[in-house]
Amino acid sequence: MTLSVSLRMALCWFLLSFLFHSLYAHSDFFTSIGQMTDLLYTEKDLVTSLKEYIRQEENRLEQVKEWADKLDSLTITATQDPEGFLGHPVNAFKLMKRLNSEWADLESLVLKDTTNGFISNLTVQRQFFPTDEDQTGAAKALLRLQDTYQLSANTISNGDLPGVVHKSRMTVADCFELGKIAYSEADYYHTELWMAQALTQLDEGEESTIDKVSVMDYLNYAIYQQGELERALELTKRMLKLDPNHQRANGNLKYFEFQLEKQRKAEAEKKEQEDKKREKKVLDKPTVHDPITGKLTTAHYRVSKIAWLFGYEHSTIEKINQRIEDITGLEMDTAEELQVANYGVGGQYEPHFDFGRKDEPDAFKELGTGNRIATWLFYMSDVSAGGATVFPDVGAAVWPKKGTAVFWYNLFASGEGDYSTRHAACPVLVGNKWVSNKWIHERGQEFRRPCEMSENE
Repeated sequence: MTLSVSLRMALCWFLLSFLFHSLYAHSDFFTSIGQMTDLLYTEKDLVTSLKEYIRQEENRLEQVKEWADKLDSLTITATQDPEGFLGHPVNAFKLMKRLNSEWADLESLVLKDTTNGFISNLTVQRQFFPTDEDQTGAAKALLRLQDTYQLSANTISNGDLPGVVHKSRMTVADCFELGKIAYSEADYYHTELWMAQALTQLDEGEESTIDKVSVMDYLNYAIYQQGELERALELTKRMLKLDPNHQRANGNLKYFEFQLEKQRKAEAEKKEQEDKKREKKVLDKPTVHDPITGKLTTAHYRVSKIAWLFGYEHSTIEKINQRIEDITGLEMDTAEELQVANYGVGGQYEPHFDFGRKDEPDAFKELGTGNRIATWLFYMSDVSAGGATVFPDVGAAVWPKKGTAVFWYNLFASGEGDYSTRHAACPVLVGNKWVSNKWIHERGQEFRRPCEMSENE
């Protein structure tokens, strides 16, 4: 008996298909779209099997429901007059029958396993399923496309790709999984992009089994690994608003704050080194820009006149010192004498610190009272324009107003210098600027401002 051409062709395709599956059952699916098409048919077959399982389950549950509804009606009637109901011999017989055999039949129905067909099919098909390597490979391919064609995560997630016919959106779970794969590869750039996209979709109201805190946890670490401490800190604070007891977030909060402070101090020290090249170490002798060379040079004119006023010279000076002590709570006996300054035309003072830095251990050695712990500055006149005291590192400015004062600590309670206190006096544009200041030192403050263990407290 000879086979027809069509039958031989069909058999040929069957054998080729069988050989294909046999050879590539555990190969890299993501490297061939042609090979991946077979997975669609595998999945279609599984869906058919799953739907059959659901039909059987629904049929079984419908039988259980009918039984429950019937007995619900019966027991309501019977319990209204139990003795009268059982006085009927048929009712008594049926009760015995139900409890002795029919409930056993119901138990068997409830315990009936209808999953065998579906599970068997799933087990057979699983040998042709993609592996973790396939999923990772597909994810990396998507990330390469994103970089090559400069596509945003939002564009890809929305399925807005050029030339597509079958548009498909990515869910929060999809974005989250892609971000996790990037994370497992230490690719924190793409981890951030896709975790941020997942968070955006959650913020927009998309329902998902993935919660915001889980997404933020990955996103936070990715941002930190890329050196963006401030963003990582802000995200940590947002996490703690959602989950105040999140152990890792609470630990990160302290760590990020410490690292940021350390970073700021390092930057401040770097600025200080640069500023020192332009400043003279002699107090009250600032540098200015030479209008010809454009370089910093020592001023050949006085930008201010200063005088030191001692408490024993006049009772008013003593009262001023006492008032500063009452307000600040700090000891004035070890403070420097009250200094009064009057700024000249265009009077200014370049950015500087009032305290001695680590590379100036002998800055106030001759006084024997330690470093300058705090500064009190009185404004003794109004200034029509200019003349503000500015703190560039914190973006603050204090404008001169007669009868007002400004106070700040130069040192943390640990004794470490606070580099954010770098300040300057802006040039006086119009007016006459008078100030007086009191530099308060460490000695004598031991019980008034106790030391702390942390360097930035």
